[in-house]
Parts: sequence; structure tokens; C-alpha cells
Amino acid sequence: MPRDLPVTTIMSSPAFTLTPETTVEEAIGALVERDIEGAPVVDTDGRLVGLLDNGDLIISEARLHAPTTIEILGAYIPLPGDLRRFNEEVRQALGRTVGDVMEHDPPSIGTHQTVEDAATLLLDRGVSRLAVVGDDGAVVGVITRGDLVKALRRREA
Repeated sequence: MPRDLPVTTIMSSPAFTLTPETTVEEAIGALVERDIEGAPVVDTDGRLVGLLDNGDLIISEARLHAPTTIEILGAYIPLPGDLRRFNEEVRQALGRTVGDVMEHDPPSIGTHQTVEDAATLLLDRGVSRLAVVGDDGAVVGVITRGDLVKALRRREA
């Protein structure tokens, strides 16, 4: 698979998308029905505003990580990073809509970028999917790690 191929050659399109107002229950049903593990979240103009992944949905069933605290002169002080993580987990666990539980800083890639750019971003961000957005910010497709692996297989064949 040539690294300089445009991402549009391996992306899934059109992308299945959700809105922030979609309920968590509706999102679960839609993902299961389509046998996918996540989807871009878009506003009414189709612009990317978030990303929903299975992990965002199962957090309500997981144990929350209580923040680590240190004691100084009798005062218990939570470590900032741990407190931030705990607050995020509580927000997601209590969420009822996709907007409540989605990732608000979604990874995305432009249509003019390459497969190499996509692979690098997937690894650097530690995510399993990227929204592909046009110049206007509208979602036009999705690239998953699986899409990259399939493209590698085609190259080997």
C-alpha cells in the first residue's frame, strides 16, 4: 500500500453519523445493528463535533477510578490529572445522550491527506478510527485501523 495514497481511497463512505442529541440507547442500537464500534458525531450541518466509541458507552458499567490523593499537613489533595479523569468518567457514566459521553476533541483527517498521515494519527492518538472531513468541516467518511489492515492485505495480494 503506497503511503502517499489519498485517504479517500481507503475510507468508508458515506459515513454513518450520530448527533449529540441521540440517546445512548439509540446509539447502542444503531452501532450494534450496523456491526460497527463507533461513529462520528455531527451538528445539523454535518460538521464534526465529536466521536463516539464503544468505550464511551461501556464506561457506565465499569468501575470508576477514584482520584489519588496526597496528604499534606492534614489536608487531602487530589492529584489534578486523576481528578480530571475521575470527573470525566463520572460525566460519561451519568450521560444520557451521545453529546454527554462522546469524545469532544475528535481525531480527524482531511480528504487531501495521505494513508501515511492517517496511520500516524491513529497511532499517535491511540484511537481506532478517524473521521475524514472535507474543507468545509463536514464528515465525508471514516477510516479505521481495520481499513488500513485491509489495504495492506490488498497490497500483499
